[in-house]
Amino acid sequence: MKTILSNLFTFLILFFFIGSLHSQSLKDHFEPVFDIGAAINQRQIIGQGNDSQAEVLISKHFNSLTPENIMKWALIHPQPNQYNFEAMDQLVSLAERTKSKIVGHTLVWHNQTPAWVYQDEKGNDLPKDQLIARMENHIETIMGRYKGKIMGYDVVNEAILDDGEMRPSKWYEIAGKDFIKSAFIKASEVDPEAELYYNDYNMWKPAKRDAAIELTKEMRAEGIKIDGIGMQGHYGLESPSLEIIEECIVKIAEAGFQVMITELDIDLLPNPVNRHGADIDATFPQDDSYNIYKDGLPEEVQAKLAKRYQELFELFVKHQDKISRVTFWGLHDGASWLNNWPMPRRTAYPLVIDRNYQEKEEIIKALLSIPTEN
Repeated sequence: MKTILSNLFTFLILFFFIGSLHSQSLKDHFEPVFDIGAAINQRQIIGQGNDSQAEVLISKHFNSLTPENIMKWALIHPQPNQYNFEAMDQLVSLAERTKSKIVGHTLVWHNQTPAWVYQDEKGNDLPKDQLIARMENHIETIMGRYKGKIMGYDVVNEAILDDGEMRPSKWYEIAGKDFIKSAFIKASEVDPEAELYYNDYNMWKPAKRDAAIELTKEMRAEGIKIDGIGMQGHYGLESPSLEIIEECIVKIAEAGFQVMITELDIDLLPNPVNRHGADIDATFPQDDSYNIYKDGLPEEVQAKLAKRYQELFELFVKHQDKISRVTFWGLHDGASWLNNWPMPRRTAYPLVIDRNYQEKEEIIKALLSIPTEN
């Protein structure tokens, strides 16, 4: 009888513990150490079609929202005298309803920027001063509209190559590093209270990391406000190693900047050169031989994904004094950009919520089991 009662008591304890895990949220669990964010698209912002469940999940798990695409130049400012603010206005309303912060992404980037931005009426490249003035007007218009409503911005995105050289974009070709410096100067003038970040992928590569740190230190030395550096977390199951990621976190913090883990996802699918990162120009034609989980994710791979997320978040909690935010790049698997990069028509499983808007229980349990006190 004692054995039966003992087993029953153990069962009840486990039942209520597991039930408690299900009721907990990622944002509540990690709130003492850092914000938990998600990048969301326009369908999720307005709750369209299959994305009608988005607001429920956002309210439960996330306290920081990033517009995945709608703030990029081509969408919000497609023509010289045309701004499309409707989607961003709706995001602001969603953030107010869900009590979420907003991180603006992104003000200046080499991709998704219309050709007219760099050109005069005859199609010739603008001189440096005119290009910078056009950029400053863009920043002032957007940040001015959302002043006090957006807590921080990825002011400049992906301006450095993996080898540490500056990216040879039209921005850099015409204006050199001054386009970066001018962007931060203007952003700080328009909204002095907003936090300002530089954001890039593959920051775990030493040459890129060191170049980003030197650039941001140079700006600070010139009196230019920059608060933090975003480490995009486009990782694989095994690469990069935790040790390399940790080294980057420490180096950025030692240089005096906040660390944000941005664009976090884990790509489980192979590709022809085992590429990770986020160079969206580096693509391959569709090849079903690399779409190896199109009928579902095997349990053993799901277990590896949960373990990888747990190890990453254990590392983030270890460095909670350096990290202010961790943002997943997407709300659920079906909306992930990895379904179409580095090749189209992939069946990707990179996030903590599946295609059916169901929490991946094994991952959620693993993350909620992590103590948040060092």
